[in-house]
Amino acid sequence: HMQKFREFLFSENFIGIHSPKLIGGSSEGGASVFKLEYNGQPACLAQSPQLYKQMSICGGFGRVFEVGPVFRAEKSNTHRHLCEFIGLDAEMEIKEHYFEVCDIIDGLFVAIFKHLNENCQKELETINRQYPFEPLKYLEKTLKLTYEEGIKMLKEAGTEIEPMGDLNTEAEKKLGRLVKEKYGTEFFILYRYPLAVRPFYTMPCYDDPAYSNSFDVFIRGEEIISGAQRIHTPELLRKRAIECGIDASTIASYIESFSYGAPPHGGFGVGLERVVMLFCALNNIRKTSLFPRDPQRLAP
Repeated sequence: HMQKFREFLFSENFIGIHSPKLIGGSSEGGASVFKLEYNGQPACLAQSPQLYKQMSICGGFGRVFEVGPVFRAEKSNTHRHLCEFIGLDAEMEIKEHYFEVCDIIDGLFVAIFKHLNENCQKELETINRQYPFEPLKYLEKTLKLTYEEGIKMLKEAGTEIEPMGDLNTEAEKKLGRLVKEKYGTEFFILYRYPLAVRPFYTMPCYDDPAYSNSFDVFIRGEEIISGAQRIHTPELLRKRAIECGIDASTIASYIESFSYGAPPHGGFGVGLERVVMLFCALNNIRKTSLFPRDPQRLAP
């Protein structure tokens, strides 16, 4: 699967990068980080290669990807959270519209699903014997729905979502069921989320700044990918950071990296273990990790 991820992106002219996992400050702006001391300086473990993949785009790489560990100091003891997982990350220049990023995801995952079904039958049968599951339903051309359409489907089915709010796990699950009934797929993209529920570096919609050029991707009613077009001008980035309650001086080097001019760009991050868990309809992410690191477990 990882192999296929690399292969597909290489074929689409992506360059593989390796970014540091020891960083100063916090990479996602304050969410749960593991803090440590770095020769007398405060540091933390990277929660995402976000800054570095964007800097690579600023440096003219065009399209980049990375496969590597991601650290989240989660307190969430759930069936789908790990404190260390393998992140599949990508970032690319956008020529005209952020759907170019969605198109990469579409091609990538359809290729991965095909590959798994065609070349990993033995492994899938082994899993199926112990944990029986229905094969994943997906379309050759991935379904895209707007956040508004998703909310409307939920509303019609009797689930109220607070206006412009994020979908909770229950709502996501239910939407997954509704989409499967209506469109016959368990793999779809929900786009144009409200700006308020996305990270500060997300590009607002040009036609309505209450919304954003962002999307989530779901398998069997659970989110596996978050992605978006990023803000590529320092002024707007600083303004958005402040609006989100982030002290701009703490991310000065990030903001500064765009000051020599940066192309419009966007990208996404995927949790490898989560994809495996949902592709095989397993009920717990720990079954997909060789040596899982959840909030309680540091050994073996």
